[in-house]
Amino acid sequence: MSTQTLSKTDRIDVRTSAAVKQLLQEAARASHKSVSEFLLDAGITAAAQTLADRRQFVLDEAQWQAFYEALDRPVQAKPRLKKLLREPGALG
Repeated sequence: MSTQTLSKTDRIDVRTSAAVKQLLQEAARASHKSVSEFLLDAGITAAAQTLADRRQFVLDEAQWQAFYEALDRPVQAKPRLKKLLREPGALG
């Protein structure tokens, strides 16, 4: 998905420090893009990768077989995991 093929009807506003703005401007210039194009391209790429990691995973034949067998195994009690999940964590 490219920023060139999308209809631009909505706006996103971002606040940042002067140092980050300068960094983004330098990177955009090095990429021969405007800051908006640079941010959109980088954001779209990051969003697609983040969502792909949650929607799809690829396995070869051996990995698929191991995964399939793991799904078919009977459930086993895990007392230490159960205890761990009952206790409050470091963040509360």
